[in-house]
Amino acid sequence: MSIFVDENTKVIVQGLTGGQGRFHGLRNRDYGTKVVGGVTPGKGGTDVDGIPVFDTVAEAVAATGATASFVVVPPRFAADAIIEAAQGGITFIVCITEGIPAHDEAVTYNRLVEEFPGVRLLGPNCPGIISPGKCNIGITSGDIALAGGPVGIVSRSGTLTYQALYELSSQGIGQTTCVGIGGDPVPGTNFIDCLAAFEADPETKAVMMIGEIGGSEEERAAEWITTHMTKPVVSYVAGVTAPPGRKMGHAGAIISGSKGTAQAKMEALAAAGVHVCQNPTEAGEKMVEIVKALALG
Repeated sequence: MSIFVDENTKVIVQGLTGGQGRFHGLRNRDYGTKVVGGVTPGKGGTDVDGIPVFDTVAEAVAATGATASFVVVPPRFAADAIIEAAQGGITFIVCITEGIPAHDEAVTYNRLVEEFPGVRLLGPNCPGIISPGKCNIGITSGDIALAGGPVGIVSRSGTLTYQALYELSSQGIGQTTCVGIGGDPVPGTNFIDCLAAFEADPETKAVMMIGEIGGSEEERAAEWITTHMTKPVVSYVAGVTAPPGRKMGHAGAIISGSKGTAQAKMEALAAAGVHVCQNPTEAGEKMVEIVKALALG
């Protein structure tokens, strides 16, 4: 199985008429994703390569039955677009927009939790989600994903999301779902959300978790793994060589004292029984070893 999305998921693209929305929306559709509509205020009644465009999310949902939205709009419009999606009946929102102010992220996240408890936000500032052979919402290339499982992937880093897929696919190891949660300070979906979903998925036999410096999400995940996770987890944490006190690229890569360092995260994960690796290639090799052992068992 896959988590969060599958071959039946109907998707609308908020910002489909823009350059990035058109490129990635059509790319997702060509992969096989059911992209059933787009939303751009003032352009309702038009279409993008046969995909109908609506003025509002509510109109798009009523006409298409969509349950997922792909938000591809500039930072100043993104928070409003996310809330509109929730108000319009969407239950799974993927926002790839980078540069949304942290305050706006926090306000939006809290509104979703308080007013729309059944809605899940993935992102912002993330590559999205792909269930190989079934559904791709976001900017991940379907060419590097391999259907058939049995590995789930969850990653804070977009680039390392792609490398994790490549490392496994090149070894013939398929994936159930790959989730890029993004590296911003207020993620809509976190490691624990994904780990819990993978733990509950009978077709996911092992999980690869890619972390990075900043914040405490990896440490929180380690605590959860200790008491809830029965499936093997392989992890790589980026940023071991990051200079102390240096401002890094991701908004969430903030280190306070010893908290948030790659070393602290690696130690917490190792104490939880996670197979902690020193680089992405080593993580891929370790996962291949685990998958082969599971098959023999």
